Amino acid sequence: MTLNSIKVEDSSCNATETEAATSSSMQSSGVHKVCLPPYRTTFQKLRQRLSEIFFPDDPLHKFKNQTGLRKFVLGLQFFFPVFEWGPLYSFKLLRSDVISGLTIASLAIPQGISYAKLANLPPIIGLYSSFVPPLIYSILGSSRHLAVGPVSIASLVMGTMLSQAVSYSQEPILYLQLAFTATLFAGLLQASLGFFRLGFIIDFLSKATLLGFMAGAAVIVSLQQLKGLLGISHFTNQMQIVPVLSSVFTHKDEWSWQTIVMGVSFLIFLLATRQISTRKPKLFWISAAAPLVSVILSTIIVFLLKSKTIQTIGHLPKGINPPSLNMLHFSGPHLALAIKTGIITGVLSLTEGIAVGRTFAAMQNYQVDGNKEMIAIGLMNMAGSCASCFVTTGSFSRSAVNYNAGAKTVVSNIIMAATVLITLLFLMPLFHYTPNLILAAIIITAVIGLIDYQAAFRLWKVDKLDFVACLSSFFGVLFISVPLGLAIAVGVSVFKILLHVTRPNTNVLGYIPGTQSFQSLSRYSAAVRIPSFLIIAVEAPFYFANSTYLQERTLRWIREEEERIEVKKETAIKCVILDMTAVTAIDTSGIDTICELRRILEKRSLKLVLANPVGNVMEKLHNSHALEAFGLDGLYLTVSEAVADISSSWKAEA
Repeated sequence: MTLNSIKVEDSSCNATETEAATSSSMQSSGVHKVCLPPYRTTFQKLRQRLSEIFFPDDPLHKFKNQTGLRKFVLGLQFFFPVFEWGPLYSFKLLRSDVISGLTIASLAIPQGISYAKLANLPPIIGLYSSFVPPLIYSILGSSRHLAVGPVSIASLVMGTMLSQAVSYSQEPILYLQLAFTATLFAGLLQASLGFFRLGFIIDFLSKATLLGFMAGAAVIVSLQQLKGLLGISHFTNQMQIVPVLSSVFTHKDEWSWQTIVMGVSFLIFLLATRQISTRKPKLFWISAAAPLVSVILSTIIVFLLKSKTIQTIGHLPKGINPPSLNMLHFSGPHLALAIKTGIITGVLSLTEGIAVGRTFAAMQNYQVDGNKEMIAIGLMNMAGSCASCFVTTGSFSRSAVNYNAGAKTVVSNIIMAATVLITLLFLMPLFHYTPNLILAAIIITAVIGLIDYQAAFRLWKVDKLDFVACLSSFFGVLFISVPLGLAIAVGVSVFKILLHVTRPNTNVLGYIPGTQSFQSLSRYSAAVRIPSFLIIAVEAPFYFANSTYLQERTLRWIREEEERIEVKKETAIKCVILDMTAVTAIDTSGIDTICELRRILEKRSLKLVLANPVGNVMEKLHNSHALEAFGLDGLYLTVSEAVADISSSWKAEA
């Protein structure tokens, strides 16, 4: 068997006279010197590392080599995405956004009312929160499908936390002050996270996690709509499956057959129109227009019947958002409560909003900038706190309706806000007879398609840990809560990362005849062992967390190879080669482990050789003087060169 060394240019290495002579000798034998990376100061290394952490997308690359005017325009587009997509906006896009905007507007009123009640706030506050924040987000947000407004989780948490200290019925002014102040602090936290480029935090929300979150939230949101479909007056405010189902069957005496018949009929109608549009994409407008048509028809039916058994939205006062800047509460014994409530609801709403935004972005194959989303959501909450709004974010159910209604851009939020404004000023009496059952039917239709069991099955086939993360998110949302369900799933994802770091893959490599390639013996049947050599590939960074494991696993590979050789009466091992191609980083613990491993093998008359360390690994090995113990023949550019050169030296000695 003949192994030819790889021929490469070696012009980047600077060498002393002695090193040059050695390098020349090595070049003549087909062995190439392993080079150090270009010298950089500590400040340069730190700057590059921080740049990679906080600016991996290099957001300022568009500004390079541009004129002053062009930089100004790019700056506007960077901070205000509306200037980027606005000039390209067309009537065709407007048509889709108008339909989707009107559709989600039909949800904004009843949802705003119900979520405001969930936060123990006046119902009108929910409508105010569906007007101002969407306008702010449409200017700053980067998601095309995120429909902004109050959400159940943040509303429930705010109502629970504030009610523990202050009762709205007894101290309504103080309660409103705390709610608006908590909203301000939530916005400050969210905007700060985005400004300081901490959007990478949400990268822990993997696709598997989002899949489980989406399915779990869809189930919970659908089950909560049973209140409207069945006509139940007294219903739980909790967000877990057990209390929801328990509330449904506990209040069987409140079920209304008129509500059930009408609600199920509209639900079947909505599902049928959606099925038609799914099978015939050209008829997408049927499912897009169906929710709004359902709202109009149901309102007319209830108005004509004037049935007292069918629950409706009821009377709401007219008028736009009054200013609330003077109601912000920055002193007194309850300030700490407002800050705590703001932080918790801010984190929960931010997590939900970005998770929902990324979910729909993935469906349409575009990216959502996490940092821009944080700033947009934060600023809209800060502005909302001064306009009688409480915490808002991307609504799961509303975004699902927005997506299914065919939204193309954030203009759908503007249409929704404009519709809410007109409603606040002129049309409030018309929604007096809108039944709650139609809201329930629309939401169920929207979210039922987000339960992607086929994707979950693919996770099981491809990655069992991803499947566990998906199930953790799903069951966590169902049985605990949305935020804790996400936290559990993130925990599983972090555990997966730690598992890969602390217990990385290692493989014994063999030579594939007729090539320069060394591949895993367990993977390639054509790969053959090279007598006297044991080649081990490490597929992870060499860190303190895995250094002991890698040492023990390497010694085990050696023991198993020696046992195999003893059984088959083959040539004993003389040299162990560590292929470090996939070792992307190393720390002092890893260096000490390699040095300790070399000493252990030396006592057993085995030679340890390193092959192809990457730039920063080579630099640290050099700076630590660890390479001095390996000698000139202890470090090679490739495994192929190491085998060829060491084999030649053994022949020369013989």
